[in-house]
Amino acid sequence: MKEEVPVLEYGDVAIESRGMMVPVRLKLSDQGITYRNVKTGKVETLNASDIEVVNWQRLAGSYGVRIFTENGSLYRFGGFKESEQSKLEKFFKNTYNKSMSEKEFSVKGWNYGTAKFEGACLAFEVGSMPAFEVPIVNASGCTTGKNEVTLEFHQHDDAAINLMEMRFHIPSSELAGDDPVENFQQRVMAKASVITATGDALAIFREVQCLTPRGRYDIKVYPSFIQLHGKTFDFKIPVQTVLRLFLLPHMDQRQHFFVVSLDPPIKQGQTRYPYLILLFSGDDSDTIELPLTEEELQEKYEGRMEKEMTGPQFELISKIFKGLCNRKIVTPGNFVGHSGTPAIGCSYKAAAGYLYPLERGLIYVHKPPVHIRFDEIISVNFARSGSTTRSFDFEVEVKNGVINTFSSIEKGEYNRLFDYVNQKKLRIKNRGKMEMGGRKDDFDDSDADENDPYMRRVREEAKERDDDDDEGSSEDEDFAPGEEGSDVAEEYDSYAGDSSDDSDAGDSDDSGKKKKKEKKEPKKPKAKTVSEKPRKKRQKKEKDENKPKRAQSAYFIWLNEHREQIKKENPGISITELSKLAGQKWRELKDRKEWEEKAAEAKKEYEAAMKEYKASGGGAASTKSKKAASSPKKAVSVSPTKAGSGGGFKSKEYIDDESSEEESGSDKPPKKKSKKEAKSKKKKSFKKLGEIFEVALILAVANELLRLQVGQGVELKLADIPSHTKDFRVGLGIALRFLEIL
Repeated sequence: MKEEVPVLEYGDVAIESRGMMVPVRLKLSDQGITYRNVKTGKVETLNASDIEVVNWQRLAGSYGVRIFTENGSLYRFGGFKESEQSKLEKFFKNTYNKSMSEKEFSVKGWNYGTAKFEGACLAFEVGSMPAFEVPIVNASGCTTGKNEVTLEFHQHDDAAINLMEMRFHIPSSELAGDDPVENFQQRVMAKASVITATGDALAIFREVQCLTPRGRYDIKVYPSFIQLHGKTFDFKIPVQTVLRLFLLPHMDQRQHFFVVSLDPPIKQGQTRYPYLILLFSGDDSDTIELPLTEEELQEKYEGRMEKEMTGPQFELISKIFKGLCNRKIVTPGNFVGHSGTPAIGCSYKAAAGYLYPLERGLIYVHKPPVHIRFDEIISVNFARSGSTTRSFDFEVEVKNGVINTFSSIEKGEYNRLFDYVNQKKLRIKNRGKMEMGGRKDDFDDSDADENDPYMRRVREEAKERDDDDDEGSSEDEDFAPGEEGSDVAEEYDSYAGDSSDDSDAGDSDDSGKKKKKEKKEPKKPKAKTVSEKPRKKRQKKEKDENKPKRAQSAYFIWLNEHREQIKKENPGISITELSKLAGQKWRELKDRKEWEEKAAEAKKEYEAAMKEYKASGGGAASTKSKKAASSPKKAVSVSPTKAGSGGGFKSKEYIDDESSEEESGSDKPPKKKSKKEAKSKKKKSFKKLGEIFEVALILAVANELLRLQVGQGVELKLADIPSHTKDFRVGLGIALRFLEIL
């Protein structure tokens, strides 16, 4: 039986790229070494047969693995722990039959030594040990002087510090005809990634419309790079920097976008272009004949390109880029939008464009272009999709904390996009809100943004206003300035919310409205609103030291006895790893009888101890003390501002002689009127006002008749008529006089 080869995976390591350690996910298997860039998602593989030398070396702040391939390329992976050395050494020995030796470096700090070329790597040795190594593929140029050579390097856009250039002083040789400076330059230029246009271009596309960078460019395709020649700017794109290729149909079905993802991006001044977007018309066709033989095409490109190709321009350029860069062409999958095309019209930031749902991600073109992979997405959200609006927003939250919002999407795309998200098993942030049935009130008709606290607050206030209108509370309380208090008192009084007036009024309101609420249909519970009052602190449960502890399970009894043994077998193991390993061993343990018996004995002891504890009154005493501590009522405190703002005020017509004598003779504060008394008093006052209005109307008519018949010489004796107002006395006197005349 063939022995199973282990697979090693590391998610927190980095690879050296142009002087910067780039985070990658590393996987070592019997097929080779595969690593994936965490940022870009680019996957690269080193075949097991290509590995020539493997070393373990010290890097800045950590340990690393140095891999040298047969074609002279150098790969350095860092971020390993010292404890990983033995595991990796065993893996390389058993899987690849390569011994991993430890590589020592010179730390003398001398600036003179010997330059040694090994493959595509330049090593500067001091004595017999290397001081540093430089991959020559990172060099962008090499210039010479009399006894001096200057190396220029490609820059990493994400690195905080970049190595710009390095100068070597080379003494002249005594041997005639052998120039060491020129020899050094030739060795460097043979392996450096210097872009030079040698030979004829494979294909040329004239006056191609380019959206980013904007303009029309002649595209010349060379074996090692792609040149964009415009009226103002020229760009040279190495083939190795092409990350992905996309071919996307325009919504009008007459044009096509061809998108080239670049890493590192091309630069125009301080502007970076990570995507090259070309726009082709579907009607433009062309014929291209490559200046290569069939044997060369088969040998270099493995049949990915044909010698003569005819068709639309977007198909020709996609085939050439695919064969040259050895990258797949990504096209939209099965998604079809409301327009009948894979494109969704929307806006991103300030510009309008098109969103394309793909098989493994989303891409937006064109300004600015955005590509989001599914493994980057945390959740998606359908926002502002109300019944009154004709569009909605689609929000995509990614792992780096950025939320990409695609707005102004037509309502017709909602169901299709929602089905697509469900099919791809992406997490929807407000799924529960969208899948609810019909709602009773008009305030919840829309699937508005549930994350908007302002909109939520407006809806809740509108609900409360509707409820108050339905209950129809049109009754007013008596005029009592002391009971209502001034605005200043309510705003600045620290005891305004706890006053006895407010609490009593609330109780009376509840009791007065109970019958009305019983007749109505039961309503759905309202959404909780955020109160501005300080929350009451929850009292922590006091632990009883005398209470017996619960019995441990069989697993924990086993773990306590084997914990130290596991630590000895795995030195430096973390708590989480120890727990996982212990759980695995417990699952593999077949004979658990011993630990289950111990757990059963511990459970019996716990039950017996609890009986004794309860018999002694331990639990009951504690609960009684807690109830006693929580039972005292709050003392009612009256605000001094309210007390001085007319608390005992009454209108004159409501004062009786007896009540006035009682109030003047006692210093006690007036008692709060009940709700029923206030209602009856209010009805009486309304009745009395109505009588006054009727009498006033009659008296006005009587006064006019009296003036017409008897003139102005009438003397009225009204002193004996008891009443409250002068107008009432005058009007009543006129009425009596009028009756005497009649």
